[in-house]
Amino acid sequence: MRKLKFYIAAAAIAVCLFVGTPGTQINADAASNEYYIGGMTAGFTLSTGGAEVIGLNEVSAEDGLHRPAEDAGIRIGDCICSVDGLTVKTINDLNSALALSGGKTVTLCVKRGGDTANVPVTPVKEKKSDKYKIGVLIRDSLAGIGTVTYIQKDTLRFGALGHTICDENRNSLDISNPIVYSCSIVGVNKGMRGKAGELRGIFMGEQLAKAEKISDEGLFGTFSKNYDFSRLETVAAAPVSEATIGKATIYSTVDGTYPQQYEIAIAKVDTNNRENKNFVIKVTDERLIDETGGIVQGMSGSPIIQNGKLIGAVTHVFLNDPTRGYGIGIENMTKN
Repeated sequence: MRKLKFYIAAAAIAVCLFVGTPGTQINADAASNEYYIGGMTAGFTLSTGGAEVIGLNEVSAEDGLHRPAEDAGIRIGDCICSVDGLTVKTINDLNSALALSGGKTVTLCVKRGGDTANVPVTPVKEKKSDKYKIGVLIRDSLAGIGTVTYIQKDTLRFGALGHTICDENRNSLDISNPIVYSCSIVGVNKGMRGKAGELRGIFMGEQLAKAEKISDEGLFGTFSKNYDFSRLETVAAAPVSEATIGKATIYSTVDGTYPQQYEIAIAKVDTNNRENKNFVIKVTDERLIDETGGIVQGMSGSPIIQNGKLIGAVTHVFLNDPTRGYGIGIENMTKN
């Protein structure tokens, strides 16, 4: 398993750095329901849907050094989906398929961006391991930490993050089979001007939810009925059009497993923004500034409450000022 952008078991699904379709009302179903306020961090593990190439290297054989994958045109970022028709979802799947080749040329089904191509590659038997290899470094899953925004009280449907999931180069990822675990925050790398901070946490092993969809607005699914909801507050949701400049609060977990309430100010409201940036927010709570420096990676998805209603979630941090960032309107999340 490879880290998403940061450290596994001490990680944070990124609050996007600033270097949704707009909406003016909550849909009818959402408006009639109460929402549990989130703010708790959760650990996410996600399958890349294949064997993603994250590096190219040499294979040392009896007759010298070879670079089969690179010579065949394989690039970093490609996803190997099958070998000679055999589905590849994990590193072990790829190794097993290459073992069956016996050194004969195989056809890789490779996905690059939105395109798919068949690429012939001839595996080479590595001298040291006596195994057939093609000279690639692979990841088949990702892990990180993010924040749950809301849980619908009657259906237990949840939303988290408020933005899509990106790799370390901020490219959107084609991922599948996400699993959501309980998580405890054990430390914070404070944010500072020019450098984003991050929450450091550990997975607790308990599965919190079944995640079913990842979109530009976040990660969505159904929470476990066994979760203890007794400590969570409930609120109604309000559209961006009801938000005003001025005081608001966010719920975030920056230590342990339970969220705390922190004061912020909404500096700008943009009902028509199409990039999940409906709010400009500023952290004003000195407790949070002292602990984290402001908004850090892992706080992505922290619910924003104003006038007793859920209006959105934190999504971005300004790299030149970690006390400031963006938020998405809740109607853009609940549409999922």
